[in-house]
Amino acid sequence: MVLLTVRDGVFSVLLVERGTHPYRGKLSLPGGFVGEDEDLDSAAVRRLERETGVRRSGAHVEQLGAYGGPDRDPRMRVVSVAYLVFAPDLPAPVPGERTRSVAWVPVSEVEGDTLAFDHGQVLAAGIERARSKLEYTPLAAAFVGATFTVADLRHVYEAVWGGALDPRNFHRKVTGTPGFLVPVGRPAPVGPEGGRPAALFQLGDATSLRPAMLRPGA
Repeated sequence: MVLLTVRDGVFSVLLVERGTHPYRGKLSLPGGFVGEDEDLDSAAVRRLERETGVRRSGAHVEQLGAYGGPDRDPRMRVVSVAYLVFAPDLPAPVPGERTRSVAWVPVSEVEGDTLAFDHGQVLAAGIERARSKLEYTPLAAAFVGATFTVADLRHVYEAVWGGALDPRNFHRKVTGTPGFLVPVGRPAPVGPEGGRPAALFQLGDATSLRPAMLRPGA
């Protein structure tokens, strides 16, 4: 499972340190086997709740892809179906029974070839899926709360895409995209620095962004 969030303005992924063989002591993505009475989606949601305490209603969950290289697991032939999860700023995770430690790690600090199994490949696919979906869907809102400011949303785009965006241009684009944002009708609380309070928004009913929010350099 590629579980992504933005913590303190940093695009981060949940990684666990394996406590059992194979790859004991190596970092890996969280995951597990599907129960006999489960379908794939149910198993993914179960793992999400176990790793983070977050229920499906509080996160975006989608299937990422299947991985079945013949040598990906030295124990046996294993085909994995990876899931991608976006969620707002999440609390510190708690290690499971078979993990030594678990932590949110900045995506920029992860070296894919050091992860267990083929998880570097899975993580790379998940990161690119997240970055591309922010271009043409409103899923950036999955990284913020139910109500948010345009600046909150811009910080998500900047964290996930890895670069600064022009505030005025961003505001014009997101507020001018049909169905993307809906004004709540009240301002956000004024911060300690004072100033004019920013307007609050919530996610609209759009399922795709037209025009798309293209990444700089795209």
